Amino acid sequence: MSTFSGLGTALSSLIAQRQALDVAGQNIANANTVGYTRQRATMSPVSGVQVPSMFSTNDGIGQGTRVSSVDRLADVFLDARLRATTSSSSFLAARAEAYTTLEKSLGEPGKTGLSTQLSDMWAAWQEVGNYPDKNANRAVLLESSRDVATRVGTLYSDVATQWSQSRSTAVALVDQVNTAAANIADLNERIASITASGATAHELADQRDLLVTQLSQLVGASADIRADGTVDVLVGGNTLVSGKRVNALAVSGATAFDQVTGSPAVGVDVVWAERPTQSAALSGGRVAGLLSVLAPADGSGSGGVLAEAAARYDTLATTIATKVNALHGTAVRSDGTPGGDFFTFTPGKPAALGLTVAISAPSDVAVATAGAGAHDGSVADLIGKLGTAAGGPDAVWSETVVDLGVRSASATSRATVAEAARTTAVQQQLAQASVDTDEETVNMLAFQRAYEGAARVLTAIDEMLDTLINRTGVVGR
Repeated sequence: MSTFSGLGTALSSLIAQRQALDVAGQNIANANTVGYTRQRATMSPVSGVQVPSMFSTNDGIGQGTRVSSVDRLADVFLDARLRATTSSSSFLAARAEAYTTLEKSLGEPGKTGLSTQLSDMWAAWQEVGNYPDKNANRAVLLESSRDVATRVGTLYSDVATQWSQSRSTAVALVDQVNTAAANIADLNERIASITASGATAHELADQRDLLVTQLSQLVGASADIRADGTVDVLVGGNTLVSGKRVNALAVSGATAFDQVTGSPAVGVDVVWAERPTQSAALSGGRVAGLLSVLAPADGSGSGGVLAEAAARYDTLATTIATKVNALHGTAVRSDGTPGGDFFTFTPGKPAALGLTVAISAPSDVAVATAGAGAHDGSVADLIGKLGTAAGGPDAVWSETVVDLGVRSASATSRATVAEAARTTAVQQQLAQASVDTDEETVNMLAFQRAYEGAARVLTAIDEMLDTLINRTGVVGR
C-alpha cells in the first residue's frame, strides 16, 4: 500500500465511523419516540480490486471501509403477530365493554333493581288479598305495578340508547380508518420516491407501521410489503390501501334500534364506499366487535348483544302481562263486574317499552272469585304467588340476569386473555425494535475509538510524509 493510498483508507474509516455515530445518536434521540424502530449502520470493507485508490495503485490489501447500508431493525413476523393479536384483542374488548355496560344498567342485585320492584308488586297483591276492602292497599298495588312497567321500559330504553351510542362510535371509528388509510397512502408515495432516489425513509416507515397497527386495532388490518418499500393494507381479504390508492369504507344498514328489532330486522354493516352493496367482511378489530354488538337477534340467543337483551325484556314484559291478566281476568270487582286485563300494551311499541297498567282507579282492581263475596281476595293471593311460580316473571327475570352475567363474565375473561397475548406480542416487538440506550452507548464508544484510531493513522502517515518531503535529501546541507 502506498503512503497516499493509506490516507484514503484512513479517510474512509473516519467517514464510516462518523456516519455510524450519527445513526447511534439518532437512536438515542428517539429512545422515547412512540413507534420509532432502531437503526443500525452496516459496514463493509472496500475492496482494493473493485475500487482502485484515487491516489495511487495498491497491492490489493483494500481501500478501507464504508457504510454499505443503514438498516431498520424491524421484524416483519413480530409486526404481523402484534397486528393479529391487536385485532383479536380489540374485537373481544368491544364485546366485553358492551356486556359490562349492559350488565350495569340492570342494577342487579340492588334496591333499585327490577327484582326488588317485582317483589314489592307481589307483596302488594298479597296485601290486597288480605285486606280487599282497603282502597289504600289497592292504590299501593297500582303504584308498584306502574313502577314495574316503568322499570321494564327503562331497561329497554337503556338498551336502545346504548345501541345508538355504539353505532355512533362505529361511524366515528370508520372515519378514523379512512383518515389513517389516506395517511398511509401518502406515506407510501413519499417512501417510494425517497427509496427510488437511493436514500432511506426509515422514519416515514415507522409512521406508516404505526398507522397500520392502528388499523389492525380498528378493523383487523394486515399488511403486505412490496419490493419498493410500500405496503398494501388488507381488510377482510380485500385491499384498503394499495400504493397511493385508497378504497374508503362506510357504515350502512340500520340507523335506529327499532330497525334492528323490527320485522324484517335490518343489521348494521361496514361496506366499501365505492361499492355500497359489498360488505367489507370485517373479522377483527374494534369495529367488527361493535358490529357484533349491533347485530339483530337470531332467535337462539347468540345474535347481537343488545338486540338479544331487548328480546329478553320483551319476553319478560309479555310474561308479566300474560300471567297477571290470566288470573285478573277471572276475578270480579267489588261491584261484581269482570276484572278484565290488568296490564296492556301501547300499540306500535315493543312489548317492554309499551307495557302499561290498564287500570287507573283502585276500585277497578279485581281480586275476588266470582260468587265468593265482595270481600274475597283469593285471586289476589294467587297473583301474589306468581313471584315464586315456575315459569313466572321472577323466574324469567332471574334467568335473564344470570344468563347475562355468565355471558359478561365469559366475554371479560376472553378479552383479558386476548389482551395478555397482545401485551406479550408488544413486549416481543419492542424488544426487537426499541432503542436500548445502554447498547447504543457501547456502540458509540466503539465508533468513537475507531474514529480516534483512524485519526491516529492519519497522524502517523502525516509524520511519514513530513519526513519524506521535508527531511529526505537534506543531509550535509
